[in-house]
Amino acid sequence: MVKVVVGSNLKRATVLVDSNATLRQTLEANGVDYTRGTMTLDGSPLQAGDLNKTFGDFGVTEKCYLLNVVKADNA
Repeated sequence: MVKVVVGSNLKRATVLVDSNATLRQTLEANGVDYTRGTMTLDGSPLQAGDLNKTFGDFGVTEKCYLLNVVKADNA
């Protein structure tokens, strides 16, 4: 099991997920809109297709941050 802090600028939650779960499954299960902003895994931007990879594919075995960061022009 992987301890994942998942969320956005405004709301975050800590959840336990299987290392074989995809990033997309985790985001959808926790109500995170990943279509806006920049998706990051432990601070590194994700590329196209990365949401369909598992935490294990990224070498995550214990804990991580999976966040959607929306930056406004006036921020």
